[in-house]
Amino acid sequence: MTSRPPDTPLRPIRTFGRTGGRALSARQQALVDELLPGLTVPVGEDGALDPHALFVRLGPVCLEIGFGGGEHLLEQARRAPDTGFIGCEPFIEGMAKALTGVQEHGLDNVRLWMDDARLLMAALADASVDQAYILFPDPWPKKKQQKRRLIQPDFLDALHRILSVGARVRFATDVVSYADEALARFTAHGGFAWLAESADDWRVRPADHVPTRYEAKRLGDCEPVWFDFRVL
Repeated sequence: MTSRPPDTPLRPIRTFGRTGGRALSARQQALVDELLPGLTVPVGEDGALDPHALFVRLGPVCLEIGFGGGEHLLEQARRAPDTGFIGCEPFIEGMAKALTGVQEHGLDNVRLWMDDARLLMAALADASVDQAYILFPDPWPKKKQQKRRLIQPDFLDALHRILSVGARVRFATDVVSYADEALARFTAHGGFAWLAESADDWRVRPADHVPTRYEAKRLGDCEPVWFDFRVL
């Protein structure tokens, strides 16, 4: 039996499922091999990375955690060319789709991270992100799996650290138990103000949202729920 070297940090509990599936096409594999290295966020010392320095235009920076097939990330980046978008997705097929879109649309305001988002977040400087999206994260619906859900107190601490005061966070899910749990944890944290004023604010899809293929599959046990927060 071997032990972990004392200077090796513990990797956080995994919050996502498999990261690979069907084989990539030749074009997708070429994009992963050739385009992704230049777009990958250079993670280094904890708290040292100013994400604004990753982009040519010095506008706001938005972080999307778990972008799936990239539909939302790419369209938001296309709509807001002066905003820098950082997308995190450990699933290689989703990353390949995003790379295809980046190339096809000539997007120069997208940077990518193909690993656990929490590793990237640890590298980001305090108050350096202006908006965050967490849309339909893995719900881990079985009771024994729910410790793997992304929205945990320590994750919210890390998210709050990297967001600027007044930054917005959007969380969406189509699983009742996750909606209840996530809202309770966000509101209990103390650093996030829930912006809902009526039921429509969380029942109706936001006007600026970009629908994704995941939503169309209707895999959850309820209609999508949308929670928007402001960072205090």
